[in-house]
Amino acid sequence: MILYPDYYLKNVTEISINFLMENEIKGLILDVDNTLMDIDKNILDGAIEWHKNIRDAGIKTLILSNTNKMDKLEKVSKAMDIEYISFAKKPFKSGFLKAQKKLGLDNKNIAAVGDQIFTDVIGANRCKMFSILVEPISENDLWMTKWKRPIERFIVKKYLKSLNKRKVN
Repeated sequence: MILYPDYYLKNVTEISINFLMENEIKGLILDVDNTLMDIDKNILDGAIEWHKNIRDAGIKTLILSNTNKMDKLEKVSKAMDIEYISFAKKPFKSGFLKAQKKLGLDNKNIAAVGDQIFTDVIGANRCKMFSILVEPISENDLWMTKWKRPIERFIVKKYLKSLNKRKVN
């Protein structure tokens, strides 16, 4: 289903190198808002070290964000030594395809990571990339995201229930 991620985790630091290798992931497209950074512009604890380890393992990374707030993107970019694409218009394919081109990888070897179903997961799934949904870092959200959260929680509940049914069968 286009609304369901391929994988669901608490945060990006739970994405292990072994997991990426097992799934033939050679590149990560990362979201910023409430994925790498909270609304107060604090970078997720452990994210900088996690990213360094991922890069040292040869995994390519790129930020893909809908934001046009350059100060926020510059802060994360500098702290994590990572390039970014702003105003990506997720879930439209164009931003994901631009990121894919920059990474120079096949879509099947790219995972897109973010905290929103309606931007990150749908966009990745439409581009046939591996989608990883993470929990939002903070309960505080931008106004345009707040109204979607209850719907996303409902979808996540159904997704987790479907996983449990598969394990039982």
